[in-house]
Amino acid sequence: MSRTLNSRMARMMLPGLKRWILIILAGIAVIVVGIFLYLGYHPVHVTSMLIRETLETAADLVPHKRSGFVVIIGGALIVCIAIYRMTLSVVGAYVPNERESIPDVLYRKRHLAKGPRVVVIGGGTGLSNLLRGIKMFTNNITAIVTVGDDGGSSGRLRQELGVLPPGDLRNCITALADEEGLVTELFRYRFESGGGLEGHSFGNLFLTAVCAITNGDMLEATRVASRVLNSCGQVLPSTLVNFSLVAEMDDGSVIEGESHITEAGGRIKTLSLKPAKPKATPEAIEAIHAADLIILGPGSLYTSIIPNLLVEGIPQAIRDSNADKIYVTNVLTQLGETTGYSVGDHVEAILSHSATPSNLGYRLMEAVLVNDQTPDFEGKLPADIKPVSLDNDRLRELGVVVIKRNLLSQKAIGHHDSDKLAKSIMLWHMRHGRKQPIKKVGTKPSLSATGSSTNGKYAATATAPIAPVVENEIADEELVAAGLKEPAIKDSNEPKS
Repeated sequence: MSRTLNSRMARMMLPGLKRWILIILAGIAVIVVGIFLYLGYHPVHVTSMLIRETLETAADLVPHKRSGFVVIIGGALIVCIAIYRMTLSVVGAYVPNERESIPDVLYRKRHLAKGPRVVVIGGGTGLSNLLRGIKMFTNNITAIVTVGDDGGSSGRLRQELGVLPPGDLRNCITALADEEGLVTELFRYRFESGGGLEGHSFGNLFLTAVCAITNGDMLEATRVASRVLNSCGQVLPSTLVNFSLVAEMDDGSVIEGESHITEAGGRIKTLSLKPAKPKATPEAIEAIHAADLIILGPGSLYTSIIPNLLVEGIPQAIRDSNADKIYVTNVLTQLGETTGYSVGDHVEAILSHSATPSNLGYRLMEAVLVNDQTPDFEGKLPADIKPVSLDNDRLRELGVVVIKRNLLSQKAIGHHDSDKLAKSIMLWHMRHGRKQPIKKVGTKPSLSATGSSTNGKYAATATAPIAPVVENEIADEELVAAGLKEPAIKDSNEPKS
């Protein structure tokens, strides 16, 4: 009924009708005034008498205090309703199609904007999966992404147009998108046919087009894409140099190109870049120095994580940073790339390629997060793919704390659950921060052969015991207390204890 009435009123307010309606009402008012004058009554005098008699009658029927109170309440209701409708009108402009409630908008815009500054370093599916969880705790996210991809759509664009491969950049931008809406799906859309378009994703083509318009500025292209998707953070390439991966295998052979290294299936001895030691993106170095938390991985060890650490400036910036640092290992080994690898093998490969002495491993990563749930993938994956085994003694020698959690996704075989992963990392960061009273002293620690440093946080040697963190049942309450999570709204119908 009310909807029908509103629609009728809306039709009456169509352009061209409003002024004629106002003219009709004005004409009726003039006629009424004329009738009063014809009968010998002055309209103003009659109106004042009517108001006075009405108020006197109301005062006789209801005591003046009660009537005054009723009038005040009525006026307050009118003001509140007007403010409420005005607020809806204003905020509605920033909440299109009512896809998000106003409390959610306020929480996301104001609370998450004060969250910790998180830097995530890696590439591939693992990085984008982690970002989907981290964005629920903070908007201050910087993803530093490798740009060594030379296969698929990214490889074709790189070869034909000479741009940085946009695939991993696009995946991270869409993962940080404010909402999984139509535009996000558009960026993920991959053409299945069409001459020259088949296999390309729209997001890759968009980034390439913006890069061309901005004279090859991929940083500006990522900023534009982030604004289009309203992303909760920034995505940066680790370097603006177009490099290739070069792997020396155990059998002595040398393979160039990420896609060829993956297809070779052999055990990798060392990895390098061509050209060697490309300069890091200045914005990436700044983000690392300003970070409260640095996360390495998850992702392919040799094709997603290590390439970032071969960029000149990035490993040194991580070691110098006062941030909490954690490495997330994969759930399963990767065929060819990490076949038979343990957690210790992963850590040692990262330390050796980043030129970090093994007795100072804690300077690059203070903790390693490991999945402790056995995945059920029997018969679904190749026999050579196994869960990454844990070697505690070896990690203890490297001065790295082991954190074991149930991180397995129930939807994707052999992958992390983004929510569990993000929650475990943020809990560790919160608890670890409580144990570090001396932080952010303003001086960058320098490496020394003894494993000590001038920074208060790193005053202990690498072999100093560090108590492991144990997650307990009050995890959610701790997150709320630390300001990392919105408090849950209890059901008013829930029985009280």
